[in-house]
Amino acid sequence: MATTTQPQTGAKPGASLSNEEILRYSRHLIMPEVGMEGQLKLKNAKVLLIGTGGLGAPLGLYLAAAGVGKLGLVDFDVVDFTNLQRQVTFGTSDVGKPKSEAARARLANLNPDIEIQSFETQLTSANALELLKDFDVIVDGTDNFPTRYLVNDACILLGKPNVYGSIFRFEGQATVFGMPDGPCYRCLYPEPPPPGLVPSCAEGGVLGVLPGIVGSIQAMETIKLILGRGENLVGRLLLFDALGMKFRELKLRKNPNCPVCGTHPTITKLIDYYEFCGVRGEEAPGPSVQVPEITPRELKARLDRGDDLYILDVREPHEYQICNLKGHLLPLGELTRRVHELDSSREIVAHCRSGKRSAEAVDFLRKAGFRKVLNLKGGILAWSDEVDPSVPKY
Repeated sequence: MATTTQPQTGAKPGASLSNEEILRYSRHLIMPEVGMEGQLKLKNAKVLLIGTGGLGAPLGLYLAAAGVGKLGLVDFDVVDFTNLQRQVTFGTSDVGKPKSEAARARLANLNPDIEIQSFETQLTSANALELLKDFDVIVDGTDNFPTRYLVNDACILLGKPNVYGSIFRFEGQATVFGMPDGPCYRCLYPEPPPPGLVPSCAEGGVLGVLPGIVGSIQAMETIKLILGRGENLVGRLLLFDALGMKFRELKLRKNPNCPVCGTHPTITKLIDYYEFCGVRGEEAPGPSVQVPEITPRELKARLDRGDDLYILDVREPHEYQICNLKGHLLPLGELTRRVHELDSSREIVAHCRSGKRSAEAVDFLRKAGFRKVLNLKGGILAWSDEVDPSVPKY
């Protein structure tokens, strides 16, 4: 998808504050740690947000409200109903709209005095350096490993600080990468995890409040970097456990042998990060394992015909309670030790929510000697779209 730059919003950052701005930021101005000098630093700062979703929502709202003079928004997704549980920038009327444009409109309404530039594009190795080069601070609000490595490497090559955050279920983490003498993302994670080992929020879920907390921490770190005040999270990984309501820290050290920020870097240009992480690009969605498939309509026709099919549901019990196809529940994580419960002489159709986990199940079963096993293409989501709209999507 080509980059499209939306019209810029608000006044250009300047060297003084108007009377209206003085009133708007008065609670900042009366703090000696911020004052007029600090507010002008915020007004002249340029911050790029990679992602406007869960983490990007509190980031955009608080940075705009604080008076950061120029905000860049990078996102190529559209607003979905499932986003509204946590992505508080958006409202129900925004469903179906490009996230970058919906976020731009919301932030412009929050603070019309700032400049907002939205990029409705996927961040790639081809455009990252050009998109990042004119901004002072880069904030990573992404949710996948290829983009995190891409943002990290681009920030190191350009000498930009990278305010990092991530979330999953009830846990979050935050730190600041890319500062002089500080570590980078590759120092913490030299190698990406195997594909499929770490589930996404769409697969594992996330408590809606969690990105608000972690994103707000990222916003605080960004503002502190701009003001030059306080102690940043450079060299410290802040871990948050929402269920236990506990914070703890891990010390991070710069790896002198890091291939991108080390003494003798071997990565001097951006690479193919999907290949590096062993996954397919986001432009090619679907299961990473290629297995025999059956479409929802084909399955419906065979069931109506009375074919003897064993419907294997490899989701979790709480997902089965949301909706099901009246199949036999055997979660993917239990498949290896319960495979003896399955009859290899019967024809098996495995399914999950979207088809990814069930593709892994089919791949495992085929390697275990099962020959009559198929994956329901698109999972229960596709079944709802193509066969039975009364089945709720989640």
